[in-house]
Amino acid sequence: MEISQLLKGVLDLAVLAVLRDEDGYGYDVLRRLRQAGLEEVGDASVYGTLRRLYNAGALTSYVVPSEEGPHRKYYGLNETGRERLADSGKTWRAFADTMDSLVGAAA
Repeated sequence: MEISQLLKGVLDLAVLAVLRDEDGYGYDVLRRLRQAGLEEVGDASVYGTLRRLYNAGALTSYVVPSEEGPHRKYYGLNETGRERLADSGKTWRAFADTMDSLVGAAA
């Protein structure tokens, strides 16, 4: 099973989780996801997910000037995003428990 296929279904949840405690700009979110163990996540996928979550009303955004290049657009969770993270987290845990039971039974 390819990790990239699994990521498609859970990238929204992963991005929301990364932004739970600290706002971040696109590359920062990508870096944190990779540091957490999702090395296979693609740049375009993360940037697209950030835009999609923002457009869905789950994120706020603001621009911070940078001395090292162009301004950076930061994203942060708002109340809608926190609710979505909580709901998606519950769904993920239930699904993961089911899969653990199935895979464990097959081993």
